[in-house]
Amino acid sequence: MRNRARAVQRRRVALAACGLILAARFQPEAAARPLDQVMADGTLRVAVYGDNAPFSEDEKGRPNGIDADLARAIAEKLKVKLDLRVVDAGENVDGDLRLNLWRGDLAGTPLADLMLHVPTDRQLALRNDQVFFTAPYFDQEIAFAYRKDVMEGLDRLDDIGDRTVAVEGASAADLMLLTAQGGRFRAGLKHYKSFDAAAQAYLAGEAPILAGTRAAIEAALFAAKAPRDDNPIGTVPSQGLVKARWEIGGAVKTDSRDLAYAVADAITALNAEGRMKAICETYGVTYTPPKGY
Repeated sequence: MRNRARAVQRRRVALAACGLILAARFQPEAAARPLDQVMADGTLRVAVYGDNAPFSEDEKGRPNGIDADLARAIAEKLKVKLDLRVVDAGENVDGDLRLNLWRGDLAGTPLADLMLHVPTDRQLALRNDQVFFTAPYFDQEIAFAYRKDVMEGLDRLDDIGDRTVAVEGASAADLMLLTAQGGRFRAGLKHYKSFDAAAQAYLAGEAPILAGTRAAIEAALFAAKAPRDDNPIGTVPSQGLVKARWEIGGAVKTDSRDLAYAVADAITALNAEGRMKAICETYGVTYTPPKGY
């Protein structure tokens, strides 16, 4: 169940970044809060996804990961307490925004003031006029780890040739490879139910190439203590309709724009202090700031 949930989350976020998400419907309830109300209450409610390593996951009852640490740092900058909640991924990002930021659930659970790990996408923003998006804080991209003893390099898809690629099924990397060059690489794709399973297969030598997001690949190699010199990571230009790069940010309710601006200021300060870089390095991930930072 854990791998299945994580697989659903990764596919949903990646597809949202590609503009391929449909709408969902939830019942209205609760209320999110502007900055003055957050400050008066002294608590910032932040929602992060579960089973979304290395950004967020529940480890023994405590949220862990880049997004979880970022939420703690933002609350510290705002000088408020943090109410950090781990939420499940729904059918799509649109539904997650409605459920967590402005409509709520049937039980009347208090809404989050801020939701992290939201793809920065113009079409997503246009579809969700009840939500205001914060400045992005991480630049995500599709990448490939490969065995140096098998390949000299991988900076274009042609370098893959007929080699086997371990990849999570229905992920952004999978869609790129399935549709690139008329389906040339389909025969070499070895699909797994989750990125973790694909990474384990790569590390076990079942495939000379691992496809996924750079952050996920770096975290997997770091956790396995796999030498980076033996497992370089390469990227390729965007192929077809699938974006090879996209930005990740946050979101608040549309009447809480002042909170979004305060969050952006906090992240800018964290970046200037080197804390964003340090947070990412904790999980073996290279901090790649969006343009403007």
